[in-house]
Amino acid sequence: MKRWFKQICVSVCSLLSAGVFALAMGATPEVQAKESVPGVAQAGRSIALADLPQQGRETYALILAGGPFPYEKDGTVFGNRERLLPPQKRGFYREYTVKTPGARTRGAKRIVCGGSQPVKPEVCYYTDDHYASFKRIAP
Repeated sequence: MKRWFKQICVSVCSLLSAGVFALAMGATPEVQAKESVPGVAQAGRSIALADLPQQGRETYALILAGGPFPYEKDGTVFGNRERLLPPQKRGFYREYTVKTPGARTRGAKRIVCGGSQPVKPEVCYYTDDHYASFKRIAP
């Protein structure tokens, strides 16, 4: 069996067993899911706007101003395929690049904002590990 496939199977089995145990202990499915999946954006995981790197604060200001954005992908719909952010209808979340000094590519840092009006986001999240984890931005 391929090693990567075996690792995925072990990870899935671990998550499933943790979920069954949490349900048996009385946790609701929503609580159980958030607690068993690493990186899920939770209320306790936040970052103050002032604590973002300078490039993150600049990107946030551009979002509120409606641009112009330096990267073509900025402002495009973020699909939340990782399901780490609270579930919303497609189109709710949009992603923006946070420049990484010295990087030749867009890098791994992003701000993902959600809401019906992109220039007035209801909520924004910061990731510095390319969507593996998120912190809610507290303005």
